[in-house]
Amino acid sequence: MRKFALSRPWRGAVCLAGLLALGGCGMFSSDDGRYDPAPLTEYKAGMSVRQVWSVSIGSGSGLGFAPTVLGDAIYAATPDGSVGKFDLQSGRAIWKAKTDGKLSAGAGSDGTTTAVASPDGEVIAFDDTGKVKWKVRATSEVNIPPVVGYGIVVVRSGDYRIQAFDANSGERVWNVQRPGPSLALRSVSQMVLAEGLVITGLPGGKLMAIASNSGNVQWEGTVATPRGASDLERLTDVVGVPRIAGNLLCAVAYQGRIVCFDVTAGGRPLWAKDFSSVSGLSLDDRFAFSADQNSVVNAFALDNGGNLWKQSALKNRQLTAPAMLGGALAVGDLDGYVHFLSRSDGSLMARLSVGGGAVVSPPQTTPQGVLVQTGNGNLVMIGTN
Repeated sequence: MRKFALSRPWRGAVCLAGLLALGGCGMFSSDDGRYDPAPLTEYKAGMSVRQVWSVSIGSGSGLGFAPTVLGDAIYAATPDGSVGKFDLQSGRAIWKAKTDGKLSAGAGSDGTTTAVASPDGEVIAFDDTGKVKWKVRATSEVNIPPVVGYGIVVVRSGDYRIQAFDANSGERVWNVQRPGPSLALRSVSQMVLAEGLVITGLPGGKLMAIASNSGNVQWEGTVATPRGASDLERLTDVVGVPRIAGNLLCAVAYQGRIVCFDVTAGGRPLWAKDFSSVSGLSLDDRFAFSADQNSVVNAFALDNGGNLWKQSALKNRQLTAPAMLGGALAVGDLDGYVHFLSRSDGSLMARLSVGGGAVVSPPQTTPQGVLVQTGNGNLVMIGTN
């Protein structure tokens, strides 16, 4: 199972789980090898991939870090306090900056303002030369990347608040809070800005759309409903990035469901399937793709949710959410490999080592190829031969 943490509001992480599928919390025994990562196997190559360029951002990685790609630029950060802007085509550093302390999340950007966050909830904004514009304090720790757009910087803090700050001044613009469970999942998660809305998942299995200009909640949907007698059994959270394709808004939850909502029909669910993921999903024009909590990659029909194929050759390899490259899906794993699977049938097509330990940040599709932020704080662009 992909590495994630359990946290209580205001109190931080209480347990870590990695390869043993929560074995570190004593929930399961790994003595029988059921949770061991699948070994790499030989297969007939279906495509040829290569590293186009690689550049260092800083040092380290974490669940709260994902680069932002805007036009020909990449904005990225690492836990050691490094923040930078890089050229998409060459990886060349356009500017680099360093915060006074460690970071817990970043980097969000609109091309003018770039935002990161520290473990104690400080939000730091840079201008597009790498100089600090302002610093403000969120109400608690911030562990998912900020998003920037529509003149605001938005963060989601550990006390279940979504807070917006003026991108120029740092002044608080609005604040939305929802009650949350006593125990929450700390996993790869991101917010989305689209059509004047801030779209975010929440612990407890909810998906919410908030007007960016006012903070008014426009819509709420249920991705998962907590079930069970204990806090651990009832643990559920929307993970990864909520995805939009045409009139569909899709999301997936841990110990919940994968769901696509029809935004033209009041946001009602078009289809939903019981499913559990800790890394998120991706969409193309036909399919929704997601690795389940055991890293079995699944493809669902976008129009009706039918399960079209499963690929278990990478089981327990702690896969990221997929990115697209041509006719393939790219997923990172715990050993620093990026694997490429056929989008049509899930067959293994290629793999490439990017090094640096586990790939935690989700790979991203760009016009130049697939962008990967590695475990040791590098950006790597992967293209086809």
